[in-house]
Amino acid sequence: MKQATKSQRSKDSILQAALELFSSQGYKATSMKEIATRAELSIGRVYHHFTNKLEIFTLLLDQYWERLTDPNLKMNQLSARAAFPDDFEPLVDAIEEVVLENKAYIMLIYIDVIEFQGEHIRRFYADMADNFRKVFGPGFEDPQRKRSFNPDADPLFAVMLTFRFFFQYFLVETSFGVDNHFGLDLKEVIAKAKQLLLHGLLKSSGEENK
Repeated sequence: MKQATKSQRSKDSILQAALELFSSQGYKATSMKEIATRAELSIGRVYHHFTNKLEIFTLLLDQYWERLTDPNLKMNQLSARAAFPDDFEPLVDAIEEVVLENKAYIMLIYIDVIEFQGEHIRRFYADMADNFRKVFGPGFEDPQRKRSFNPDADPLFAVMLTFRFFFQYFLVETSFGVDNHFGLDLKEVIAKAKQLLLHGLLKSSGEENK
């Protein structure tokens, strides 16, 4: 085995071990020695690749954001088509897939909030609105599509709300282990969320007078 390949495998083992430990017991409660033991490497080998535990933690957070921005991700492929809300259901499925596949990484966000007051994740969320605007904004400005929107509604806000709502919904369902916490099954939640988002809660002024 080439030295470079062997070195990368060691590094990957360290990161995977740290991800498992950080996500299950927190940052401060995890030692470099525990990471080395979980990775089945010597402590010296761990320090050969990483200066300290914080470097490992921040690299794992970077890996998570790289995963979320991968253009091959189904969620991003759907977003790139900018067909919202026509692709509402497939988009929800794609969000669920992301949450299921990244449960351990997502727990690092909570750990960063609890142990670092959000120091390392703040920058990612600070750019969220701009990132959504770059992806969906041009599509929403299309004259033909704009005619189908309520002039008082903000479609960009609607798509952001959909992403954040279902991301949190699936997080509670999967990572927190609480099934049907809205008292409804998933199909009903999707249908009601779509209905509310597209048609609103209150009657129009004309309907109120009927």
